[in-house]
Amino acid sequence: MKPAQVDAYLRRIGVTHPAWPTADVLRELQLRHLLTVPFENLSIHLGEEITLEKGRLLDKLVGARRGGFCYELNGAFGALLKALGFDVTLLAGRVYGKEERLGIPYDHLALRVRTVDGGDWLADVGFGAHSHYPLAFGERGEQVDPAGTFRVIVAGADPAGVRGSAGQFGDLEVVRDGRSQYRLETRPRVLGDFVAGAWWHSTSPASHFTQSLVCSRVTEDGGRITLGGRTLTVTDPGGGKEAVDLTSDEEVLEAYREKFGIVLERVPVVRKAATEGGQGET
Repeated sequence: MKPAQVDAYLRRIGVTHPAWPTADVLRELQLRHLLTVPFENLSIHLGEEITLEKGRLLDKLVGARRGGFCYELNGAFGALLKALGFDVTLLAGRVYGKEERLGIPYDHLALRVRTVDGGDWLADVGFGAHSHYPLAFGERGEQVDPAGTFRVIVAGADPAGVRGSAGQFGDLEVVRDGRSQYRLETRPRVLGDFVAGAWWHSTSPASHFTQSLVCSRVTEDGGRITLGGRTLTVTDPGGGKEAVDLTSDEEVLEAYREKFGIVLERVPVVRKAATEGGQGET
């Protein structure tokens, strides 16, 4: 990433250029990213191509001031962290869905980040409602975060009966408030490994991303604001929710602009092909 691109990305999330890639800097970068760059799947329903190429990701998140889903958000964030001197490894995960079933391979992209002050962290700005700060990668006890109590533990048996391992490249389980969120492989990956997962999630009628619209970010008070279709929901830090239905296209476009900084020419609509069995979470 060129210096000008780094500077533009940092301005996008409201952070000055850090002197050193420390744990405290990583914490600030992750929180600011969650506050300013929304988790959203609008491209799928606007007919926009999703491409996992660093330059295209930066054009979307920084140039167009958009958001994205895990592959885009963590892909771009990982590139920024590398440019700032962090040691970054891309990791693949499988998300727990209904009935605690695991999703497809390369279902999720997360980041393992090592800092110059000896830290080893799980950073994730692409999982919707998740930890506001990086989680200690090697810590197996409870980690308290504004978004809940998390644990990163050795995984149990997967659906095929294969258990996680405490050794090199063993699977881990990311748990929030006692519920497993995703199973994480620890083998290093590259961004191109996730192309099939991104394609499946953006085209398959079985993907929850093709079935609904979402745009969401963390708020300054530690809560969350989400526009799901035409319903705008504000969640306070204690979990209380207040929802309002937007009745006109003008109200929807204004909400995208005012609440998320996203300027659209038209309201995205869930594609009929996705809900009617057309061919083709994170």
